[in-house]
Amino acid sequence: MIKDLNKNIVENSETYARELDSRDPLKRYREKFYIPLINGKESIYFTGNSLGLQPKSTQDYVLNELEDWANYGVEGHFHARNPWLSYHEIFPPLLMEIFGAKEEELVVMNQLTVNLHVLMTSFYQPAGKRFKIICEEKAFPSDQYAFAAQAKLHGFSPEEAIIEVGPREGESISRTEDILQVIKDNADEISLVLFSGVNYYNGQVFDMERITKAAHEAGAYCGFDLAHAAGNIPLHLHDWNVDFACWCSYKYLNSGPGGVAGAFIHERNITKEWLRLAGWWGHDKKSRFKMPGTFQPIPTAEGWQLSNAPVLSMAAHRASLEMFAEAGMPAIFEKAANLHAYARFVIEDIGKTNNNTLEILTPKEKGKHGCQLSLKIKKNGKAIYEDLKKHGVLADWREPDVLRIAPVPLYNSYEDVYRFGKLLSEALKIQA
Repeated sequence: MIKDLNKNIVENSETYARELDSRDPLKRYREKFYIPLINGKESIYFTGNSLGLQPKSTQDYVLNELEDWANYGVEGHFHARNPWLSYHEIFPPLLMEIFGAKEEELVVMNQLTVNLHVLMTSFYQPAGKRFKIICEEKAFPSDQYAFAAQAKLHGFSPEEAIIEVGPREGESISRTEDILQVIKDNADEISLVLFSGVNYYNGQVFDMERITKAAHEAGAYCGFDLAHAAGNIPLHLHDWNVDFACWCSYKYLNSGPGGVAGAFIHERNITKEWLRLAGWWGHDKKSRFKMPGTFQPIPTAEGWQLSNAPVLSMAAHRASLEMFAEAGMPAIFEKAANLHAYARFVIEDIGKTNNNTLEILTPKEKGKHGCQLSLKIKKNGKAIYEDLKKHGVLADWREPDVLRIAPVPLYNSYEDVYRFGKLLSEALKIQA
């Protein structure tokens, strides 16, 4: 077993990287994914934070459902190899370890922003002077739009309803103490605290447990958008007492573009009388097909479902999650931490010999980052990004000067990291 590389990094060399790969207990999983080709060679695919790669098993999982649709038609709801009527029930046992949740607290449904609106309909219920939402500054645009829309639906202007907390002047990372202080200072006016688990831009992991505790002490609900956290960092949503959360499955969970998303509702909230967007698939299963005129929610997270299961998308999701279950989350998170540590070491080593033109925005401390590394390139960054792409690196560019990479544990290797570093060093010299 490879030990924590934060303490055992040796050198930025191909020999060392290959030695790490030879001792990697997860190395066989790389062969289970399709790696995109550039110039006839496998790319260095570092954009799992945007779209995870396709498991080779996905096609068979989806094809099975297409075959059952062809063979059974509507009877596939009952007679498919995995009957569609209960297909969504496959997922909570596969997600429990990933999210640190109980089965009844999890449901797979819809897409991320749809779920965000569905959950905010229940958990953002402003009353009197309690109408404000506290969130991170420059949250992902979909979140910003959703917060503003929900405020308007309740008759408030976004400017008066939304309080953003960001880094201090001259800093790139938000301080937890600043977030907690803003919550405390506005305790009498807060209805909802809603952050991402991991900031999409700089890769910072927010202290979800402490933020949740502070929100509850202020009398507010607390939720999280886990788009960049799901499958990326250890989560303990139940134990942290998070009220609700939602996520997509197409990033670190490798479940396909626009893949089906998911939601968490803490068990203490499940059976409360909620204002909610009701749909027939969230209705009590015993009477659902009797078509009653009054909605009776399922007493689990399933009660927030709207429509019946998108089985083809769910088949792709299942293919990936079964691989996660086989590999085991402890091993996945251990390799993720080691890959990140090695990538950071390589980048810092390169920066020393290139006039320090690189700045890593992502926090270094354990528990404050996931796979992602956000690099601020101080000179000719976009040209460097284009040069890397030309030479087989699929990374992500964010204006005006940030390159995001995310070496992920199931299909990236230490040699990928070394090769990336070598190409980055060459590109920096060309653009100097």
